[in-house]
Amino acid sequence: MGRLLVSCPDRPGIVAALTTVLAGAGANIIESQQHSTDPSGGRFFLRLEFVLEGFSDHIDALRAEIATVAERFAMDWRMTHPSDIQRMAIFVSRFDHALQELLWRSHARDLAVDIRLIASNHPDLEPLAKTFGIPFHHVPSVPGERELSEAVLLDLVRDEVDVIVLARYMQILTPQFLRAFGGPIINIHHSFLPAFVGADPYRAAFERGVKLIGATAHYVTDELDAGPIIDQDVHRVDHAHSIEDLRRVGRLVERNVLARAVAWHLDDRVLVHANKTIVFPGP
Repeated sequence: MGRLLVSCPDRPGIVAALTTVLAGAGANIIESQQHSTDPSGGRFFLRLEFVLEGFSDHIDALRAEIATVAERFAMDWRMTHPSDIQRMAIFVSRFDHALQELLWRSHARDLAVDIRLIASNHPDLEPLAKTFGIPFHHVPSVPGERELSEAVLLDLVRDEVDVIVLARYMQILTPQFLRAFGGPIINIHHSFLPAFVGADPYRAAFERGVKLIGATAHYVTDELDAGPIIDQDVHRVDHAHSIEDLRRVGRLVERNVLARAVAWHLDDRVLVHANKTIVFPGP
C-alpha cells in the first residue's frame, strides 16, 4: 500500500491530475482525505492511500510522473512505500508510563515502527528496555555540560533514526541539537499548553482546583512547548480527587495522547502548515 501526501496552493484540477496519474499506473485508491484553508487562494492538503500490484517495480516511473504534476501545481509532496518503516528513538527520564505504552503498542504491532534505542538521563528504566529487547543508553545530564550530553545523544541518533519521541524526557533540547538532528521530534506535555509549567504540575493543578486534566502532544521547535500541536485530550476531575488521583489520571491521558500522535505521524497522517497541523485521523 502506497501513500501520497501533497501540500500546494489551492486551485482547480489538483485531485484530478493526481488521480489520473495513479489510475494510469493501475493503482486503486482506497482512502482519500483533503483540506483547504481557503478554496480561493488558500493552501490545499491531500493524503491518498492506494494499492498497486508490483508497486516496487513501478515506483520510480510513478514518482517521475507525479513530479511532473507537482511542478505544474507547485506542490510539496512525498510518496511512501509499504516497506518504509520509520526508525524511532525514545528519550525518557524516570516516568515510565508513556514509554510503556509505546513499547507495548509496538510489541503488539499496533505501531508500525522500528524502535532503535531508548536513551535516558537516568538508569532506572534499563530493565524495562531489556524486557522488550531494545538497546538502552544512559546519558547523564550534568549541570553546565549540556553540550557534552547532547553530543552523545546526537551520535546515537544521527543517520540511525527518522523520528525522536520524548516520552516524558525531563530535559530541554537545545536549538543546536534540533538543527543538528534535523528530523521530527514529538513531545508529550502534561497539560493543555501553556498551563502548569514546572516540576510538580499536578500539585499546582490540585491547588487551583482544576476540573479538567489534559495532555498535549506536539512537535518540538526552538520555542519551548510552542511547536505545532498534533493531539490533545482531557479527563474530567473534581474536588474529591487527591493529588495522586490527578497524577494517575494524568498518566492515563498522557500515554493515550502520545500514542495517538505517534501513530498518526508514523502513518503519514500529519501535515505541518506554519505552526499548525492538519491531521487526517485514521480508523
